[in-house]
Amino acid sequence: MLSGKKCDRYILIGIVAIFSACHTKDRIPDKITFTEHIAPVLYSNCTICHRHGGNAHFALVTYADARAYASSIAYVVSQHLMPPWPADPSYTHFVGERLLSEHDIQLIQSWVKQGAQQGPTDRLPTLPAYPVGSTIGTPDMRIPVQPYFLKANSSDRFLLIKVPYELPHDTFAAVIEFMPGRHNVVHHVNGDMVKYQFDKKTNVFTGENVADMVEDTTILQAYRRMGLPNDDGSYPVLQKSVVNYLPGVFAQRYPDGIGGFMLPRKGAFLLNDLHYGYTSGNDVWDSSYINIFFTRFPPDRPVQEFQLGTLGIAPVEPELVIQPNTTKHVTSRFTVPTDISILTVNPHMHLLGKAFKAYALKPDKDTIRLIYIPRWDFNWQYFYTYRKMVKIPSGSTIVAEGDYDNTTNNPQNPFHPPQLVRERNGSMKATDEMFQFIVTYLPYKDGDENISLETHK
Repeated sequence: MLSGKKCDRYILIGIVAIFSACHTKDRIPDKITFTEHIAPVLYSNCTICHRHGGNAHFALVTYADARAYASSIAYVVSQHLMPPWPADPSYTHFVGERLLSEHDIQLIQSWVKQGAQQGPTDRLPTLPAYPVGSTIGTPDMRIPVQPYFLKANSSDRFLLIKVPYELPHDTFAAVIEFMPGRHNVVHHVNGDMVKYQFDKKTNVFTGENVADMVEDTTILQAYRRMGLPNDDGSYPVLQKSVVNYLPGVFAQRYPDGIGGFMLPRKGAFLLNDLHYGYTSGNDVWDSSYINIFFTRFPPDRPVQEFQLGTLGIAPVEPELVIQPNTTKHVTSRFTVPTDISILTVNPHMHLLGKAFKAYALKPDKDTIRLIYIPRWDFNWQYFYTYRKMVKIPSGSTIVAEGDYDNTTNNPQNPFHPPQLVRERNGSMKATDEMFQFIVTYLPYKDGDENISLETHK
């Protein structure tokens, strides 16, 4: 049996050993190389996009790739511009956060300062296996979207596109994923699903597949020209918000039985707001597509959605009119009538947006943090999914706050000199403005707050 002094001595040695191990792990090596130190950081955080077939415009897979962009990489990581994750992790955490530690940032900066050396080639880690043509895996079905031609330096195009399909039988889908053919061309998509009763529609493939949302006189005229009505002229069921896309978005699969969709044997996806924004000097074709991931589990708890702000259930206050050479703060608030469980949120602003915050005030005045984006970036607008569902008790008020900057200090301001900018009945044009907070939720059940929403296969 150890005496008291010997026991204390061994405890002290153990503490020193633990401290030394942690210190060694966090210490910046004297010599930093790509293969030993930088590649593991890039492969864990960057090559999901920066690879051949990824949605970034250049790869960071090989030493030559990284060496060519070394100085730029050091700058963007030091400014927390890359990896792009606008949400403040000190406010709320989400599934799939892409954040570099301060240690990793220092590694990259020191590597560049030391001359961006390659290192021993046999120490290069294996590149992770990434899905091809999807953000989450191999789909069970892929449906092409009507290819679309864009002339060089095109103005914004807002299209209504029908994507018809026919299946052997009614089928459950866990995820419906939109994949842009050209990431630098497709800005966003809001898509619904047309659900036909089998005996009411002979041929879902008749009619035109594309209509221009600006040039067409009315939406009903476009629907008829696209052959959307049933054979008797009536209209089928339209299920809203089935397939959506924003830059940087990764498809989210919820646990079995939560979310998902029932796909009728005959149907069509209706991309009711496909926004092309293209300013390059070359003509291009875009060939996007839709991935479907089937499941054996029926959507026992279909998700629901509401939005605050523009076109939502609660107004923007004060009115979203931003005078030139001014800044503006707006809010939108909604009191939930029953207990709900929030799964995913999506803040939305345009080019004048500077910051976004949302939270819930419980009846006892306690605050539930939802999301804070201190530096709004129009180019990265995610659907943020919580690690576990967030319970919002009945009587709580969800508050969304937005800050706008219509001055010359805002480098994203589309007008020089600044002009009056306002919300225009939900106009998606980047030069107009919007303020929205979209909430995906379920009616609350006991234990929801303990259900993990991390990746499910």
